[in-house]
Amino acid sequence: MSMTAIAAVDENWGIGYKGDLLISLPEDQKGVFRKYTSGNTVVFGRKTLMTFPGERLLPKRVNVILTRNPDFEKEGAVILHDREELKEYEESHPEEKIFLIGGETVYKSMLDLCDEAIITYIHKKFTADAFFPNLDENPEWELDHEEDEIMSEAGVSFNVRFYRRKY
Repeated sequence: MSMTAIAAVDENWGIGYKGDLLISLPEDQKGVFRKYTSGNTVVFGRKTLMTFPGERLLPKRVNVILTRNPDFEKEGAVILHDREELKEYEESHPEEKIFLIGGETVYKSMLDLCDEAIITYIHKKFTADAFFPNLDENPEWELDHEEDEIMSEAGVSFNVRFYRRKY
């Protein structure tokens, strides 16, 4: 398994509130998220799809949607129903770089399938009702390295942290 989780978190590891992102950071979306995921495979839950403008799939990527609904269909997407199907997909596509992109349920149930995590760490606390598992407090993970802080046009600073699973 060699999936990578990618997320933007606040100081409490919050990722969302009422079904939306905590804050829109154009520099993160273009400079981090798009840079790493373009041309690769992204895995996300059905509820995350509902947060995309017009429920449109992400361009220039293979979109894999996880849902427990056996009847769910989305033209242009790969639909999987559980972690076993995701593992089978990964094993049958060894050349693909796969990114887990959310939301909370997907992160919590599939993070153990990831070897790496790319975390945009926002230096602020927001009201959140969805969270990413706190890797700083998880003994299975370690901070590998981090990039310099960036001041966003949204008025908050953030930096990108790269975590690695310990083996």
